[in-house]
Amino acid sequence: MGNNSTTALAAALNGMLADYFALYLKTKNFHWHVSGPHFREYHLLFDDHAAELIGTTDLIAERVRKLGQRTLTSIGDIAAKQSVKDNDAVKVDADAMLKELLADNHALINTLKATKELAGEAGDNATDGLLDDWTDQAEQRAWFLEQTIG
Repeated sequence: MGNNSTTALAAALNGMLADYFALYLKTKNFHWHVSGPHFREYHLLFDDHAAELIGTTDLIAERVRKLGQRTLTSIGDIAAKQSVKDNDAVKVDADAMLKELLADNHALINTLKATKELAGEAGDNATDGLLDDWTDQAEQRAWFLEQTIG
């Protein structure tokens, strides 16, 4: 499994994995720091989303390994490969949190769809099928955020 299409797929999966970790941490950050009249609702929503994100990371990493490639090894490795931007602000308005997570989930959906194309090119049916599931999860997170924003 060392051909160019498999190597490209593994690289895309590693970038996607970095984004999952970055989005997980941002979602947990917002979970910890949300405040306002919808505190409980947003606090629980963010926690549900974070749990789903972190639950997917092992599956992504194991796909990379099954492709015979190396996966992420450190926080620095994640930082070098992530496209999801960090949010280090001390105070973020709850509505801004929702909008930022919505945009990040939409970006992740685009990444998932692009990675699916690479899985097809590599003839990797297993990864292709998993990407469908992960895309559905990301679309559901985006839908929940959209409906919460109103």
